[in-house]
Amino acid sequence: MLCGDTAHAQNYNFSPNGGFNNYNSTTPNGNYSNNNFGASQPAARIAAAPQSSAPAANQFSIPAAPVQQQPADAEAESAPWEMPAFVTKIAEGGWLMIPLGVCSLIVLGLSIERMIALRRSRVIPKPFVRRFTECVEDGQLSYEEATSICDEFDCPVAEVFHSAVRRWGRPMMEIEQAVIDAGDRVGDSLRRFLRVFHAISNVTPLIGLLGTVLGMIQAFENLGEQGGGGQSDLLASGISTALMTTAGGLSVAIPAYLAYMYFSAKSDRYLGEIDKLCQRVIDCISAEGLENNGAAKAPRKRRAA
Repeated sequence: MLCGDTAHAQNYNFSPNGGFNNYNSTTPNGNYSNNNFGASQPAARIAAAPQSSAPAANQFSIPAAPVQQQPADAEAESAPWEMPAFVTKIAEGGWLMIPLGVCSLIVLGLSIERMIALRRSRVIPKPFVRRFTECVEDGQLSYEEATSICDEFDCPVAEVFHSAVRRWGRPMMEIEQAVIDAGDRVGDSLRRFLRVFHAISNVTPLIGLLGTVLGMIQAFENLGEQGGGGQSDLLASGISTALMTTAGGLSVAIPAYLAYMYFSAKSDRYLGEIDKLCQRVIDCISAEGLENNGAAKAPRKRRAA
């Protein structure tokens, strides 16, 4: 084939590597060149080719959808509410736990009331005792003044003193009997609700024992109705549930008995102190005491004259 001044002939052969080889291409210089096209390029050239790490101009990426996180409050609301283990254990005791719970509330309420009522500042106030006893012993207190002081203070010791003052100038035995009667009335007020503590401490263990017996009966009945294996586990579970009432009864009885002993001892201690104070007053306001005081003052007046 002739094209202008330059003519060359090309011979194309198909290469087994999948390309075309151009042999005997005539160039204007008269040389022959060997050109390869297609997949017959050496692997070294492909490895030496620069690798572009940057993405192509027309290449783009789709951003991932944001993951929505549920707040902690939503998870807490979705979780089912469960009763505390302590309440669940109490509920396993059965209906006899109800009277035991009522008894425990009674013990708690009465204990708070007794702690407030048996304060020393309310039973034996120091200002009243100091003012009354010192004035009576010094002979500076008359019947009217002593009565007004007792009426001014509303406390158990003032009530006993008021009973003694009403017998002013009477024989000592008569005043002591009046003081004993007033002390009995005051003692009843100081020992208030102690019988309730004592009764609860005796009854609640019996209620717990009753619940245990009923629970054991129920456990053995269920064991008799149950067939097959697992009977030991069923019996153990029934006995554990039955013993909850005994534990509840003792849990109420022990604090009730301790409260009974504590408030009883505190009341007796107050009554002992009131009795000692009343004895000092009786020695001053009785007929015998007034005569002794008068005889003791007479020589002083004569010596002064």
